[in-house]
This record gives sequence, structure tokens and C-alpha cells, in this order.
Amino acid sequence: MTFFCTNCGLEYVKWQGKCDGCKEWNRVTQFSTSGNTKRGIIVTQRSANHPKRLEEIQPTTSKRLLSEDAEFNRVLGGGIVPGSLVLLGGEPGIGKSTLLLQMALELKAIKVLYVSGEETENQIKIRASRLGLSSPNCFLLQESALVQILKHANDLEPTLLVIDSIQTLYDEEEEGSVGSINQIKACTTRLLQYAKSTDVALFLIGHINKDGGLAGPKLLEHMVDTVLQFEGDKSCLYRMVRTIKNRFGPTSELGIYEMKVTGLHGVNNPSSMLLSQQDYPGIAIGACLEGTRPLMLESQSLVTATRYGNPQRNATGYDPRRLNMLLAVLEKRTGLRLHDRDVFLNITGGLRVDDTALDLAICMAVVSSLKDKVICNSKCFIAEVGLGGELRGVQRIEHRIAEAEKLGFKEAFVATQHQQLSISSNIEINFIKNLKDLISSICVKA
Repeated sequence: MTFFCTNCGLEYVKWQGKCDGCKEWNRVTQFSTSGNTKRGIIVTQRSANHPKRLEEIQPTTSKRLLSEDAEFNRVLGGGIVPGSLVLLGGEPGIGKSTLLLQMALELKAIKVLYVSGEETENQIKIRASRLGLSSPNCFLLQESALVQILKHANDLEPTLLVIDSIQTLYDEEEEGSVGSINQIKACTTRLLQYAKSTDVALFLIGHINKDGGLAGPKLLEHMVDTVLQFEGDKSCLYRMVRTIKNRFGPTSELGIYEMKVTGLHGVNNPSSMLLSQQDYPGIAIGACLEGTRPLMLESQSLVTATRYGNPQRNATGYDPRRLNMLLAVLEKRTGLRLHDRDVFLNITGGLRVDDTALDLAICMAVVSSLKDKVICNSKCFIAEVGLGGELRGVQRIEHRIAEAEKLGFKEAFVATQHQQLSISSNIEINFIKNLKDLISSICVKA
């Protein structure tokens, strides 16, 4: 007998009321191992495989399948790899099913099987009509039994298989209800074996829990080749697909989409979309890096006098703890008075940014709002800020400056560490040593 938490998938040897992993109560449930297992190890026949020297193995490179969606190709590392298992997670209603149905209908040259355990065939047909897409090689199947899905897949022999969603499938040979830990692990294992043995590219749609993580055991993310996270505010027009894990390409890649009546459309130039071109106090432009893509982002800050006992520190799209650190550096190293001010920060476009290269832009946005001075929108700030107020270099500075030049920026403020680099650009590059020097020398207009 084993015990699993139905919320986070943590395993226990005995029952307990509170899960140590997710801190939820009454989520630990008992499961018994299947009849074909012994001490948790599956008993199988002797394998035909045998150990080989590394030099004896001849690598085979399969040509990637390119979809019509350039943004989706980007987050996958250059296209769909045959035999790969991709997991796409996101909040309900964010557009997961729409994105994969759109991809399936656009791949007209290959045979695609779209399996849904949540919607009827009629509902999928209505959505396809709304998207204005059709394909003679896209087949729909409404089914939740894994055995039947694999039977139809073997008969049809598709090049690409989409499962919507993994939490709705069940394997009759395994115990547990639909969506339980046992069922998710068993179904994913059999689908993984099918994908690797037939060279079929397989996409799984996954649900998320209330904390924003993928529902089910953490083992699910380890088993698949690629994990994609669908992000964005449902009230906003823009959606982001972020690569969390990728065995066939770089991680942290970002694809940006615009939600329209006719579906999700990739944004070719997201930097111009994320900049408002407004000219008022509290705005500064920085350059972040999402995977291999440089993005110019607008940082908006509002600094006001505190009306209550403790000043507020609110950040949207940025780590509040790092914001507090930057405010402390500004007050300690530059002499600005911020301890009795409310500070609000917003990263435009609905993006969530962790790149430290945006530190300098955020500091300048706070200074601009505090002094009620406008920073010219032809300037951009690209540097990390240290605890001593010094500016530190960032990686791939050439790509960031090239993106700024493409968007028409005239000046870039970077750390002095980059002086040794030969950066060829038409932008005037200013090398700054610390925050205090920048604040005292930058040209601002009233």
C-alpha cells in the first residue's frame, strides 16, 4: 500500500492528515499497486536491447515539422520533433485547446488525430468554424479510454496526436479514479512508449492547480520532453507561451499571441506592442531577454506620499522582493527619500519578468516619478543594479542594443563592464559606473 497527495503527488508510506509538500489537509489518499507489479517494479520479459559502446551508436536526425505558427515553432526550439512528448499547461479558458486545434488544422500536409475527453465533436467543429480553418487530414475523436485511443491511433497511423487533456484519460488496468495520481502516471507512461516507438509527435494538454503549477505528480513534467506554460490575463488581448523545459532546444523561450475572434495570432514585433510611446513622469524603457528573444519593455512607476502608517510596495509583473531591494539601494546609495512614500510598479503588456537587466530601468522610473520629471522616450537603460549602487553587466548586450536600435532609440545606458566589448551600433552608448552618477548626469526635461 502506498499513499499519495492528490494535489501535489507527494508519496508517503503511511497516511497523514496534512501534506508536507503543498500544506493541504485531507489530500493524502491510499492507493494499492497493480497486480502486474512487484515491490513497485514492473515485471517484464527479457529485453532485446543490450549495452552498446557510445561509438557504435549511429545518430539519426529526424527533420522537424514546421507549423504555420512562427511563435509556436520558436518555443519548441525550431519546430515539432517527431517522437517527442510535449505538455502544454495553463489556466482554464486561457486558450490551450484553441492553440493546439489551430495548429492541427494548419498542418494540412500531415495526418493529425485530435482526441478530446472534455468536449464533444460538435463543440470542436463549432470552434474550428469560428477559427475559419479546415483540413482534410485532421481527424477528431471523443474518447477517454486509453486503450481505445491507442487502438484508433494504431489504425489511423497519424503523424501528430493531440490529447485534450491528460487528466481526463483513464487506463482500465490501473486503479484510481479519473485524474488521480495513479491514472495520470500510467496513461502518460503508455503514451510516452507509444510516441517513442512509432515516432509520432504527441501533445498533451494539462490542467493546473490553484497555485499555478501543473496538476498531477511532478513526475509528469520529468517524463515529457517539453513543458510549455500558457500565461496571460484572460481579460487582456495578449497571451504568452513560455518554455519551461525542452530537451530539443533552449528553455525560457517566449511566444506572444494576440487573442482575436478568429483565434490566436502570433505577434511578429512584440517590442513595439509593449511600448506605449507616452511621455510623462514615471516611465523608463529597459531591455530584457526571454530565451533568445530580446524585448524592449516599459516600466511604469508611481511614487506618492504615504497616507497611512506603513508605505505600500506593490509590483505587477515583477518580483516585489527585488523591488524592495532596489528601493533600499536608491535610498541608501543616492540619498533619495523613499521610506515614507508609496511605490507602485507595473510592467506593461501583462508580462512577468525576472531578468535583472531591467533593474536600471525600474530605478529610473522610480526616480522619474519621485522628481516628477520626464525621461525622454529615446533613452533606454540596460544594466543590473548591485547592493552597492554599482551597475553590473548583463549577458548578450549586443542583441539588446540591436533591438533598441531597430525600434529607433537614440541612447542606451549600460554598465562600464561593457566598454571592452566592440559594439557596433548607431545608438549613442553611455557607460555608467553607478546609480548616483547616472541620476546626476542624465538629461531630464520638465
